[in-house]
Amino acid sequence: ALVRRLVEEGYNVLNIDKLTYAGDLSSVESCEGQENYQFFKEDIVNTDEIAKAFDDHRPIAIFHLAAESHVDRSITDPSSFIQTNFVGTGVMLSVALDYWERAQRPKNFRFIHVSTDEVYGSLGREGFFTEETPYQPRSPYSASKAGSDHLVSAWFHTYQLPTIVTNCSNNFGPYQHPEKFIPTVIRSAISDVAIPVYGTGENVRDWLFVEDHVEGLIKTWNQGIPGEKYNFGGDCELTNLQLVDHICSTLTALRPREQGAYQDLVKLVSDRPGHDFRYAVNSNKSKTELSWARQFSFDAALEKTVRWYLDNEAWWQAKLSPSQTKTAL
Repeated sequence: ALVRRLVEEGYNVLNIDKLTYAGDLSSVESCEGQENYQFFKEDIVNTDEIAKAFDDHRPIAIFHLAAESHVDRSITDPSSFIQTNFVGTGVMLSVALDYWERAQRPKNFRFIHVSTDEVYGSLGREGFFTEETPYQPRSPYSASKAGSDHLVSAWFHTYQLPTIVTNCSNNFGPYQHPEKFIPTVIRSAISDVAIPVYGTGENVRDWLFVEDHVEGLIKTWNQGIPGEKYNFGGDCELTNLQLVDHICSTLTALRPREQGAYQDLVKLVSDRPGHDFRYAVNSNKSKTELSWARQFSFDAALEKTVRWYLDNEAWWQAKLSPSQTKTAL
């Protein structure tokens, strides 16, 4: 979504992606053939190739979003999360620092590191994450992202590399991998199979539409202060069961179920290990210092998302393993 927006606005963009199971060039198909867009398939832990990309393209800004991001996968395979999220970030920082220093430390250079609210841990029923909230990661995924955040901060304080860290709440929107929560609910419902919800369904998340997040990242680049952190949240707290109900109601309006209600498909399943109870993000700093504001209401953004998955069933079906296709779990 960020690449599409930057290319559309005329910036010269080099998109670097390893293209793991979650990577898909169809999500930037609109950029292909544009003179201001190039793609480079590479792993960010490959120091030599990343350094060559810097020298060849001479960027004025790095948006570092490359990461393994699915919590469930981090529980079964933490090593890949440590390698990409932590080691990869270290490589990106080291290469960026070398490039920046050889370029005589240009003042307009920025390294924007995109992270998650999960680094802060879990909230009770009250309170919000702020930029000053202590880190308390509770999963291999959030721990790997917390470590990468600390590396970025260290490169600013130790070497003065102009870095900025952003932490966001749960994103949603078109092109999200079908193993994520909202796509899972949509595909399960229209496939008429059980909609899996962890535990009691009372865990709370704050939902941020991806296009609003992109707007925040661009404002961070243009107005953010090096060494600072900025939070982006959707001001939309919902329990998982409440979110499922919203999705089912939206589906009913767009494609009614032949018999019964989509809500009838909800099935509570065994809880995930270390499942954080609640996330809620205070975005006041971003709103005040970056003049950032959400442009989409939750209902409008959800309808746009649901419509996209209904219209692009072949896209998400192709990404599912045989077991996921059969069970939706």
